Amino acid sequence: MRVPFRLGFFTHVEGNGDPARIYQDTLELFVAADQLGFDVVWVAEHHFRAHPGRLPSLFPFLAAAAERTRRLRLGTSIVILPLNHPLRVAEDAAVVDLLSGGRLELGVGSGGAPVEFEAYGVPNSERHPLTTNGLRQLQRALRGEILPGDRQLDPPAPTLAERLWQSALGETGARYVAEHGVGLLLARAAFGGDRRTDEIQLDVANAYLGQWAGPSPPRIGLSRGIYPATDRRAALEAMRASVMNWATAMAKLGQVPGGLSLERYCELMHIAYGHPDEVAEQLAADLVLPCATDLILQFNPVIPPLDQALCMLEQIATQIAPALGWRPALAISQARERKEPI
Repeated sequence: MRVPFRLGFFTHVEGNGDPARIYQDTLELFVAADQLGFDVVWVAEHHFRAHPGRLPSLFPFLAAAAERTRRLRLGTSIVILPLNHPLRVAEDAAVVDLLSGGRLELGVGSGGAPVEFEAYGVPNSERHPLTTNGLRQLQRALRGEILPGDRQLDPPAPTLAERLWQSALGETGARYVAEHGVGLLLARAAFGGDRRTDEIQLDVANAYLGQWAGPSPPRIGLSRGIYPATDRRAALEAMRASVMNWATAMAKLGQVPGGLSLERYCELMHIAYGHPDEVAEQLAADLVLPCATDLILQFNPVIPPLDQALCMLEQIATQIAPALGWRPALAISQARERKEPI
């Protein structure tokens, strides 16, 4: 059987208190994900507590993760291109890719938190053209093309351009991503009136696939929130405070209506929750999953303690993802060696 997707885990590297502890706990999660057979882990760039995420610099962190893992691929979702010089991104990415043995997955995007752009002195209104120009420069550098000053990227990363991703929210952005031959990253949730997230994003995914003309197969990374527990009631109670705090903040920004039920906010956030079998059933019903080459799961907005997060990762790898047809890459390799059907 063909593995339907690569299994990913995404974290904003969140938490209160000592950032050193938060980083070490996150690295422990990555080591566990490596041992459990996850294919990719992803981290996101955030600055100045504009978001609960605590990781402003992705590449040093992923270099540390590369030293602690052996097989796990390491993804950025996303590097905020308007806040970073694209050649600096290319150099940092090339070094991490070299140190990790070619395991980097380089995701970029435009960001959008006003506080971050204000602190960097970058007009928020310019983030889209800066992202467009930055992607072109980044691709040229990664491909080894001649740069201004008659120079080339060093160290070279000749295959990293084939592992480049970009986030997009709408169909126009998805077509742009396809035109440039990079993978499409879809967010956990999309807000569009009465339509469900997967209904909205199916149109986005189809726009991307319809525009794709690259020599390699298209790639779609689908991010989804999950919360496995003993049952749906236990999951709701465990998520209540985090989800309602998120809803209050989003309502103030006009992103979601106020005064809705906990269940409705979980639906808007597109969180699959309950017993692992129920979580798998909800994920299996997602309209975009058949298009996805990567399923990227996250616990956000809940920040479970380390021991609980480790248990949840194990549930994903041993119960939830296998119910969707996924098998660890190591198990597939061993089966091939034994000439067993996979």
